[in-house]
Amino acid sequence: MSTNTTSTTSTASAASTATAVSAVSAVSAVSAVSAAPVAPVAPATDLRSAAPAPAPAPVPAPDQPAAGAATGPRSARLIHNEATTEIPVHLLFRDDPDPAAVPLRPAVVARRQGAGERSGERPSTRRPVAARPRPAPQVDPELTERPARVLPGAAGVAAGLCGAAGCAATSWWAGLVPPLAAQALGLPAYAGAGLGPAQWAAYAAAGALGMFGFGGLARGRTGRAWVLGLFGRYRGTVRRTGLMWVNPLLLRRRVDVRLRHWRSEPMPAADGNGVALRAVTLVVWRVRDTAKATLGVEDHETYLRECVEAALARVPVEPLGTVRSSADVAGDTLTRLVAADAAPVGLEVFSVRPVRVEYAPEVAAAMHRRRIAALDAAQRASVLTSVVDSVEDTVTRLTMRGLVELDDYERKVLVKDLTVAFCAGRGDTGA
Repeated sequence: MSTNTTSTTSTASAASTATAVSAVSAVSAVSAVSAAPVAPVAPATDLRSAAPAPAPAPVPAPDQPAAGAATGPRSARLIHNEATTEIPVHLLFRDDPDPAAVPLRPAVVARRQGAGERSGERPSTRRPVAARPRPAPQVDPELTERPARVLPGAAGVAAGLCGAAGCAATSWWAGLVPPLAAQALGLPAYAGAGLGPAQWAAYAAAGALGMFGFGGLARGRTGRAWVLGLFGRYRGTVRRTGLMWVNPLLLRRRVDVRLRHWRSEPMPAADGNGVALRAVTLVVWRVRDTAKATLGVEDHETYLRECVEAALARVPVEPLGTVRSSADVAGDTLTRLVAADAAPVGLEVFSVRPVRVEYAPEVAAAMHRRRIAALDAAQRASVLTSVVDSVEDTVTRLTMRGLVELDDYERKVLVKDLTVAFCAGRGDTGA
């Protein structure tokens, strides 16, 4: 009996010891799993037959001091990468209290090499070249309008009458006047000496005087001027009006100095997008310097036409009826450019205005369809905006005055019905 009691006691002691060892092993395993990375789970075995495995020693984290080490100032957490600089962890995680200051090396960012560049070569920097100013046309500086020397018309008439009287006297002296004419004029009877050298010289002098007197008579009119030249040299300009005497040896060129309006033919132009146009311009101009306008250029009217065409090629214009401000800006720019080009040749330009701008025949049909589509889209947008404003105003008034109480679904239904009703009403009114 005592033997059985002893064996039972020893068996119980062994079982309690095994149970205690198993509990200690389980606790160690749990602590090891919490401190170490998760390992693959082994297949299940009989707990009674398996021997308790020794628990692995916990591995300290990199940023935690080892067990038993002296606790000092906390080291900074860093993320190291071979392609980046050292980045403090406290800049990424703001919850970290008391971040430690970490000295960082200056980061050098290198420029990426482009195609065709070799290592070690610095990129060449090119400065933008300023556009050269367009040379202004130059005319002979000595060619400037100045008044010409002329005499009153009475002097020319007197000289012509003197020449005629001299011719009559020479004829009486030569005896070429018929007796009946001499009696009618009351001239004394004279046999005459005949046509000799003296008589021929008197004829020449009297005839030259008469021709110069009557041949130099000219009539000046308001708004017209005479440009005088002698053997290719400028001798002055006559702006006087009335009867006057001008040297008949001088070459006269009549110039219109009045204010003139010139309506051009359709000229090629372009809008801001480069679409081809045909523009008709109205130019208001006049001749300011007759010498430069007549002698400085072959034909000042042709020159003005070419200046207007060149300006239209440089300034974008818009079809009339689109944007009025752009038309005014284009007109001012055209006036400035044409006036600057025409000033050196003695022309004064007051305004250059496009009066008719239309698309070129090759793009007229396409641009007409595009313009109709744009107008239709703008009309639809305006109608939609007015409908939305009306619906919003109606719903707001109903809800603000407490006439109806609507939830989200009812509000959506009401908005839909009002939109359909307003759009239908707009369509019937437009039709």
